[in-house]
Amino acid sequence: MHIGVIGCGMVGLTTALELQKEFRNAQISIVADKFNEDTCSYVAAGLFRPSTSFTGPTKDITYKWIQDSYEYWDNIRRSSEASKAGVCQLSGYIFSKVNPSIVRNEFLEKVLPIYRQADERELRLCQGDWKYGSFFTTILTESKMFLPYAADKFIQQNGKIHSQNIESFSKLQGKFDIIVNCTGLGAQNLCEDQQLVPIRGQIIKVKAPWIKMAFYGENDTYIIPGFEGVILGGCRQYESYKTEICQYDKMSIQERCYNMLPSLKKSQFIRDACGLRPHKSIVRVEPEFYDTKTNGKLKIVHNYGHGGYGICTSPGTAKYSVELVKDLHSSSNLSKL
Repeated sequence: MHIGVIGCGMVGLTTALELQKEFRNAQISIVADKFNEDTCSYVAAGLFRPSTSFTGPTKDITYKWIQDSYEYWDNIRRSSEASKAGVCQLSGYIFSKVNPSIVRNEFLEKVLPIYRQADERELRLCQGDWKYGSFFTTILTESKMFLPYAADKFIQQNGKIHSQNIESFSKLQGKFDIIVNCTGLGAQNLCEDQQLVPIRGQIIKVKAPWIKMAFYGENDTYIIPGFEGVILGGCRQYESYKTEICQYDKMSIQERCYNMLPSLKKSQFIRDACGLRPHKSIVRVEPEFYDTKTNGKLKIVHNYGHGGYGICTSPGTAKYSVELVKDLHSSSNLSKL
Protein backbone atom coordinates (compact mmCIF):
# COMPACT_ATOMS: atom_id res chain seq x y z
CA MET A 1 0.00 0.00 0.00
CA HIS A 2 1.16 3.51 -0.83
CA ILE A 3 -0.16 6.38 1.32
CA GLY A 4 0.40 9.98 0.37
CA VAL A 5 0.44 12.87 2.86
CA ILE A 6 -0.05 16.31 1.34
CA GLY A 7 1.63 19.02 3.40
CA CYS A 8 4.91 19.14 5.33
CA GLY A 9 4.10 21.41 8.25
CA MET A 10 3.62 20.15 11.78
CA VAL A 11 0.31 18.42 11.00
CA GLY A 12 1.71 16.70 7.90
CA LEU A 13 4.89 15.49 9.58
CA THR A 14 3.27 14.16 12.75
CA THR A 15 0.65 12.41 10.60
CA ALA A 16 3.32 10.87 8.35
CA LEU A 17 5.28 9.59 11.36
CA GLU A 18 2.14 8.11 12.90
CA LEU A 19 1.33 6.38 9.59
CA GLN A 20 4.82 4.83 9.54
CA LYS A 21 4.22 3.49 13.04
CA GLU A 22 0.88 1.91 12.15
CA PHE A 23 1.64 0.73 8.58
CA ARG A 24 5.15 -0.67 8.82
CA ASN A 25 5.00 -2.43 5.44
CA ALA A 26 3.46 0.46 3.54
CA GLN A 27 5.23 3.15 1.54
CA ILE A 28 4.51 6.56 3.05
CA SER A 29 5.27 9.66 0.99
CA ILE A 30 4.93 13.38 1.69
CA VAL A 31 4.10 15.75 -1.16
CA ALA A 32 4.41 19.48 -0.48
CA ASP A 33 5.53 22.78 -1.94
CA LYS A 34 6.46 24.45 1.38
CA PHE A 35 9.01 23.30 3.93
CA ASN A 36 10.48 24.51 7.24
CA GLU A 37 10.62 28.33 7.28
CA ASP A 38 8.03 28.60 4.50
CA THR A 39 5.35 26.86 6.57
CA CYS A 40 2.98 28.48 9.04
CA SER A 41 4.25 26.02 11.68
CA TYR A 42 7.70 27.61 11.62
CA VAL A 43 6.41 30.91 13.07
CA ALA A 44 4.34 29.40 15.90
CA ALA A 45 5.38 29.78 19.54
CA GLY A 46 4.67 26.09 20.16
CA LEU A 47 3.39 26.24 23.74
CA PHE A 48 0.98 23.46 24.61
CA ARG A 49 -2.04 25.53 25.60
CA PRO A 50 -4.97 24.82 23.28
CA SER A 51 -7.74 27.32 23.90
CA THR A 52 -11.29 26.45 24.87
CA SER A 53 -12.17 27.65 21.35
CA PHE A 54 -10.31 24.68 19.84
CA THR A 55 -13.10 22.34 18.75
CA GLY A 56 -13.39 18.91 17.18
CA PRO A 57 -16.61 17.22 16.05
CA THR A 58 -17.56 16.32 19.65
CA LYS A 59 -16.40 17.30 23.12
CA ASP A 60 -15.10 13.77 23.79
CA ILE A 61 -13.09 13.71 20.56
CA THR A 62 -11.67 17.17 21.29
CA TYR A 63 -10.54 16.03 24.73
CA LYS A 64 -9.00 12.86 23.24
CA TRP A 65 -7.04 14.91 20.69
CA ILE A 66 -5.69 17.16 23.45
CA GLN A 67 -4.87 14.27 25.78
CA ASP A 68 -3.13 12.23 23.05
CA SER A 69 -1.17 15.29 21.96
CA TYR A 70 0.08 16.08 25.43
CA GLU A 71 1.19 12.47 25.97
CA TYR A 72 3.03 12.56 22.63
CA TRP A 73 4.96 15.73 23.48
CA ASP A 74 5.61 14.64 27.06
CA ASN A 75 7.02 11.30 25.90
CA ILE A 76 9.50 13.18 23.69
CA ARG A 77 10.30 15.57 26.56
CA ARG A 78 11.26 12.63 28.79
CA SER A 79 13.32 10.92 26.06
CA SER A 80 16.95 11.33 25.00
CA GLU A 81 15.67 13.02 21.80
CA ALA A 82 14.21 16.03 23.63
CA SER A 83 17.02 18.51 22.99
CA LYS A 84 17.30 17.53 19.33
CA ALA A 85 13.54 17.69 18.81
CA GLY A 86 13.28 21.03 20.58
CA VAL A 87 10.83 19.87 23.25
CA CYS A 88 11.00 20.96 26.89
CA GLN A 89 8.86 21.61 29.94
CA LEU A 90 7.79 25.18 30.68
CA SER A 91 5.63 26.79 33.34
CA GLY A 92 3.71 30.02 33.11
CA TYR A 93 0.79 32.21 34.10
CA ILE A 94 -2.32 33.49 32.40
CA PHE A 95 -3.82 36.70 33.82
CA SER A 96 -7.05 38.63 33.32
CA LYS A 97 -8.60 41.85 34.60
CA VAL A 98 -12.04 41.03 33.21
CA ASN A 99 -13.41 37.58 33.97
CA PRO A 100 -12.22 34.49 35.90
CA SER A 101 -13.44 32.22 33.09
CA ILE A 102 -10.68 33.64 30.83
CA VAL A 103 -7.98 31.97 32.96
CA ARG A 104 -9.81 28.63 33.24
CA ASN A 105 -9.52 25.73 30.79
CA GLU A 106 -11.39 22.54 31.60
CA PHE A 107 -9.36 20.38 29.20
CA LEU A 108 -5.97 21.59 30.42
CA GLU A 109 -7.04 21.31 34.04
CA LYS A 110 -7.54 17.57 33.38
CA VAL A 111 -4.49 16.98 31.16
CA LEU A 112 -1.62 19.08 32.52
CA PRO A 113 0.28 17.99 35.64
CA ILE A 114 -0.34 21.41 37.21
CA TYR A 115 -3.12 23.87 36.47
CA ARG A 116 -4.26 25.86 39.48
CA GLN A 117 -5.53 29.25 40.59
CA ALA A 118 -2.87 31.92 41.15
CA ASP A 119 -2.73 33.52 44.57
CA GLU A 120 -2.59 37.24 45.37
CA ARG A 121 1.21 37.38 45.38
CA GLU A 122 1.41 35.69 41.99
CA LEU A 123 -1.04 38.20 40.52
CA ARG A 124 1.61 40.84 41.17
CA LEU A 125 4.40 39.06 39.25
CA CYS A 126 3.57 41.16 36.20
CA GLN A 127 2.65 44.82 36.05
CA GLY A 128 -1.05 45.46 35.70
CA ASP A 129 -4.00 45.29 38.05
CA TRP A 130 -4.65 41.60 37.47
CA LYS A 131 -7.71 40.24 39.27
CA TYR A 132 -7.65 36.63 38.10
CA GLY A 133 -4.90 34.21 37.18
CA SER A 134 -3.87 30.59 36.75
CA PHE A 135 -0.50 28.89 37.00
CA PHE A 136 0.28 25.90 34.77
CA THR A 137 3.13 23.59 33.80
CA THR A 138 3.12 22.43 30.20
CA ILE A 139 5.27 21.56 27.16
CA LEU A 140 7.04 23.81 24.66
CA THR A 141 7.92 22.64 21.15
CA GLU A 142 10.39 24.79 19.19
CA SER A 143 9.11 24.40 15.63
CA LYS A 144 12.39 25.55 14.11
CA MET A 145 14.01 22.46 15.65
CA PHE A 146 11.17 19.95 15.49
CA LEU A 147 10.31 20.32 11.79
CA PRO A 148 13.77 19.23 10.47
CA TYR A 149 14.02 16.63 13.26
CA ALA A 150 10.71 15.07 12.24
CA ALA A 151 11.55 15.20 8.52
CA ASP A 152 14.90 13.47 9.13
CA LYS A 153 13.22 10.79 11.24
CA PHE A 154 10.61 10.25 8.54
CA ILE A 155 13.29 9.83 5.85
CA GLN A 156 15.38 7.50 8.04
CA GLN A 157 12.31 5.26 8.28
CA ASN A 158 12.18 4.98 4.47
CA GLY A 159 9.75 7.82 3.97
CA LYS A 160 9.89 9.83 0.75
CA ILE A 161 9.44 13.60 0.46
CA HIS A 162 8.53 15.14 -2.91
CA SER A 163 8.44 18.84 -3.75
CA GLN A 164 5.33 19.48 -5.78
CA ASN A 165 2.42 21.92 -5.79
CA ILE A 166 -0.87 20.03 -5.75
CA GLU A 167 -3.64 22.12 -7.25
CA SER A 168 -6.14 19.28 -7.54
CA PHE A 169 -6.59 15.87 -5.94
CA SER A 170 -7.09 14.49 -9.45
CA LYS A 171 -3.35 14.94 -10.07
CA LEU A 172 -2.74 12.22 -7.47
CA GLN A 173 -5.03 9.71 -9.17
CA GLY A 174 -3.28 6.34 -9.44
CA LYS A 175 -0.27 7.41 -7.35
CA PHE A 176 -1.59 6.58 -3.89
CA ASP A 177 -4.07 4.14 -2.43
CA ILE A 178 -5.09 6.64 0.25
CA ILE A 179 -4.35 10.37 0.61
CA VAL A 180 -4.15 12.33 3.86
CA ASN A 181 -4.76 16.02 3.32
CA CYS A 182 -2.69 18.15 5.74
CA THR A 183 -2.45 21.26 3.59
CA GLY A 184 -3.58 23.78 6.21
CA LEU A 185 -4.72 27.00 4.56
CA GLY A 186 -4.02 25.41 1.17
CA ALA A 187 -7.17 23.35 1.68
CA GLN A 188 -9.17 26.51 1.06
CA ASN A 189 -8.58 26.14 -2.68
CA LEU A 190 -7.83 22.43 -2.84
CA CYS A 191 -11.12 21.51 -1.13
CA GLU A 192 -13.04 24.65 -2.14
CA ASP A 193 -13.60 25.13 1.57
CA GLN A 194 -14.74 28.70 2.16
CA GLN A 195 -15.30 27.99 5.86
CA LEU A 196 -11.52 27.71 6.22
CA VAL A 197 -10.13 31.20 6.78
CA PRO A 198 -6.77 32.70 7.79
CA ILE A 199 -6.24 34.28 11.18
CA ARG A 200 -3.17 36.45 10.86
CA GLY A 201 -0.61 36.43 13.65
CA GLN A 202 2.54 38.49 14.17
CA ILE A 203 5.32 38.08 16.73
CA ILE A 204 8.68 39.55 17.74
CA LYS A 205 11.53 37.30 18.81
CA VAL A 206 14.07 38.81 21.22
CA LYS A 207 16.99 37.75 23.38
CA ALA A 208 15.99 38.03 27.03
CA PRO A 209 17.69 35.13 28.85
CA TRP A 210 16.39 36.32 32.24
CA ILE A 211 12.82 35.39 31.21
CA LYS A 212 12.27 31.79 32.34
CA MET A 213 8.47 31.59 32.46
CA ALA A 214 5.60 32.21 30.06
CA PHE A 215 3.08 34.98 30.69
CA TYR A 216 -0.28 35.52 29.04
CA GLY A 217 -2.38 38.67 29.33
CA GLU A 218 -5.48 39.96 27.60
CA ASN A 219 -5.77 41.18 24.00
CA ASP A 220 -3.77 38.17 22.76
CA THR A 221 -0.68 39.27 24.68
CA TYR A 222 1.96 36.65 25.43
CA ILE A 223 5.61 36.32 26.43
CA ILE A 224 7.03 32.85 25.80
CA PRO A 225 10.69 31.88 26.29
CA GLY A 226 12.05 29.24 23.92
CA PHE A 227 15.32 27.58 22.93
CA GLU A 228 16.75 30.53 20.98
CA GLY A 229 14.93 33.49 22.43
CA VAL A 230 11.68 34.89 23.77
CA ILE A 231 8.57 35.32 21.64
CA LEU A 232 6.50 38.44 22.17
CA GLY A 233 3.00 38.46 20.76
CA GLY A 234 0.67 38.91 19.34
CA CYS A 235 -2.41 39.57 17.23
CA ARG A 236 -5.33 37.56 15.92
CA GLN A 237 -6.71 39.16 12.76
CA TYR A 238 -9.61 37.22 11.33
CA GLU A 239 -9.68 36.71 7.56
CA SER A 240 -6.55 38.80 6.96
CA TYR A 241 -4.25 37.62 4.17
CA LYS A 242 -1.50 40.14 4.86
CA THR A 243 1.91 38.44 5.14
CA GLU A 244 4.03 41.58 5.50
CA ILE A 245 5.22 42.80 8.90
CA CYS A 246 2.96 45.58 10.17
CA GLN A 247 4.82 48.23 12.15
CA TYR A 248 1.62 49.25 13.97
CA ASP A 249 1.10 45.66 15.15
CA LYS A 250 4.73 45.54 16.21
CA MET A 251 4.38 48.71 18.29
CA SER A 252 1.21 47.36 19.87
CA ILE A 253 2.90 44.08 20.79
CA GLN A 254 5.87 45.91 22.30
CA GLU A 255 3.67 48.24 24.31
CA ARG A 256 1.55 45.42 25.74
CA CYS A 257 4.49 43.12 26.53
CA TYR A 258 6.63 45.94 27.96
CA ASN A 259 3.73 46.96 30.19
CA MET A 260 3.62 43.44 31.59
CA LEU A 261 7.39 43.04 31.98
CA PRO A 262 9.28 46.35 31.69
CA SER A 263 12.65 44.54 31.70
CA LEU A 264 11.88 43.46 28.12
CA LYS A 265 12.73 46.99 27.01
CA LYS A 266 16.38 45.94 27.43
CA SER A 267 16.01 42.80 25.29
CA GLN A 268 17.94 42.37 22.05
CA PHE A 269 15.90 42.16 18.85
CA ILE A 270 16.25 38.93 16.82
CA ARG A 271 13.54 39.10 14.17
CA ASP A 272 9.92 39.81 13.30
CA ALA A 273 7.67 37.13 11.87
CA CYS A 274 4.06 36.66 10.87
CA GLY A 275 1.92 33.79 9.67
CA LEU A 276 -1.60 32.92 8.57
CA ARG A 277 -3.22 30.38 10.88
CA PRO A 278 -5.63 28.02 9.05
CA HIS A 279 -8.83 28.33 11.08
CA LYS A 280 -11.99 26.29 10.83
CA SER A 281 -14.66 26.52 13.54
CA ILE A 282 -14.65 22.72 13.82
CA VAL A 283 -11.26 21.21 12.89
CA ARG A 284 -11.78 18.92 9.92
CA VAL A 285 -10.52 15.38 10.48
CA GLU A 286 -12.75 13.10 8.44
CA PRO A 287 -12.75 10.71 5.46
CA GLU A 288 -14.04 11.51 2.01
CA PHE A 289 -14.51 9.59 -1.20
CA TYR A 290 -13.49 12.27 -3.67
CA ASP A 291 -15.09 11.99 -7.11
CA THR A 292 -12.54 12.81 -9.82
CA LYS A 293 -15.39 12.75 -12.38
CA THR A 294 -13.24 10.85 -14.88
CA ASN A 295 -11.23 8.17 -13.07
CA GLY A 296 -13.42 7.11 -10.17
CA LYS A 297 -13.10 8.10 -6.54
CA LEU A 298 -10.06 8.83 -4.40
CA LYS A 299 -9.93 7.83 -0.74
CA ILE A 300 -8.96 10.90 1.28
CA VAL A 301 -8.66 11.63 4.98
CA HIS A 302 -8.69 15.35 5.74
CA ASN A 303 -6.69 16.76 8.67
CA TYR A 304 -6.70 20.56 8.66
CA GLY A 305 -8.18 23.70 10.18
CA HIS A 306 -6.33 23.78 13.53
CA GLY A 307 -6.08 27.57 13.66
CA GLY A 308 -3.43 28.69 16.14
CA TYR A 309 -3.23 25.28 17.80
CA GLY A 310 -1.68 23.12 15.09
CA ILE A 311 1.63 22.67 16.89
CA CYS A 312 0.20 21.52 20.17
CA THR A 313 -2.71 19.41 18.87
CA SER A 314 -1.26 17.91 15.68
CA PRO A 315 -0.22 14.57 17.30
CA GLY A 316 -3.78 14.00 18.52
CA THR A 317 -5.43 14.70 15.18
CA ALA A 318 -2.66 12.68 13.48
CA LYS A 319 -3.50 9.64 15.60
CA TYR A 320 -7.20 10.11 14.90
CA SER A 321 -6.64 10.49 11.15
CA VAL A 322 -4.55 7.31 11.07
CA GLU A 323 -7.48 5.42 12.60
CA LEU A 324 -9.62 6.72 9.74
CA VAL A 325 -6.98 5.54 7.25
CA LYS A 326 -7.09 2.09 8.86
CA ASP A 327 -10.88 2.06 8.45
CA LEU A 328 -10.59 2.97 4.76
CA HIS A 329 -7.92 0.32 4.24
CA SER A 330 -10.04 -2.33 5.99
CA SER A 331 -13.09 -1.46 3.89
CA SER A 332 -10.94 -1.86 0.76
CA ASN A 333 -9.83 -5.33 1.84
CA LEU A 334 -13.38 -6.36 2.69
CA SER A 335 -14.62 -5.23 -0.72
CA LYS A 336 -12.16 -7.64 -2.35
CA LEU A 337 -13.54 -10.69 -0.51
